[in-house]
Amino acid sequence: MSESIRRRSLLAAAVAAPMVSRAGWAQPAYPGKQIRMVVPFAAAGTTDLLGRIVAQYLTEVWGQQVIVDNKTGAGGNVGAELVAKAAPDGYTLLLGTVGTAVTNQYLYKNMPYDSVKSFAPVALVGEVANVLAVHPSFPAKSLQEFVAYCKAQGPNKVSYGSPAIGGTGHLAMEYLSELAGIKLEHVVYRGSSLVMKDLLAGHILDTMDNLPPYLQHIQSGALRALAVSSSKRWYSAPQVPTVAEQGYPGFDAAPWWYVAAPAGTPADIVGKLSDQITKGIRSEAVIKKIRETGAAELAGDAAALARHMVAENAKWKKVIAAAKLEPQ
Repeated sequence: MSESIRRRSLLAAAVAAPMVSRAGWAQPAYPGKQIRMVVPFAAAGTTDLLGRIVAQYLTEVWGQQVIVDNKTGAGGNVGAELVAKAAPDGYTLLLGTVGTAVTNQYLYKNMPYDSVKSFAPVALVGEVANVLAVHPSFPAKSLQEFVAYCKAQGPNKVSYGSPAIGGTGHLAMEYLSELAGIKLEHVVYRGSSLVMKDLLAGHILDTMDNLPPYLQHIQSGALRALAVSSSKRWYSAPQVPTVAEQGYPGFDAAPWWYVAAPAGTPADIVGKLSDQITKGIRSEAVIKKIRETGAAELAGDAAALARHMVAENAKWKKVIAAAKLEPQ
């Protein structure tokens, strides 16, 4: 090799080396910096608590800080929109609900994102049972008796309370009503605490709402639980039968939570997030923390979440249409 050729080869190698390094700097191993997990509801609620559990777990296993950012409003749409429009690099995630994933698109006229196209599914996180609870004076001690009583009274002669129009309790009762062939009057409250207060006082006689706040009153006998809306009996109230086992096979109206990233996030990053979160949700330490919130673990990777969203979309679209709920 001539001296000039040798020099050109050395020069080319010297130039190439920094280029390789620069390419490496441009695409560091994920995660290479702080991650933001957007929770679209206020602090201290179940959604927030679950977001913090997932964030803490990822922080511990990856050594990069995962912070929770509460962005509230419009049933979760404000926070979800923020994530939908964020850079698809894996550093902005959504801890979403069945509302942000499925039902909001049928309940809001102006959606700021597409429930399917705007996100990359990452993992399922957890679920919670709704409970059909009645005041002790209500003349029914089982779901069958409840349905028979409502039918005997006639359409809209029996009322029930729930915290929101289009909320998970409202939709669960509409789902049950459709299957059972009954029609109830919906009394809307501004929060579960107000529903519970009137139910305990006997001002309303029944509700369909998230189980955890009512559990102590069910256990004390101040309220009677006729059914839970989950597909299986609930771990903290195993004595309460499901709707499904009382004559409505396949009934499942348990609100759920998940993690998603902006659409376009690289598949390898989504895969790493999905694998790690799913592993965490199946760990004893995380399960314990989730159950302390009143929710239950619901492990599922990106593919499982995508399938779940398809099934839930078909169910709730039908329920909302049957209930004639107009987008607001």
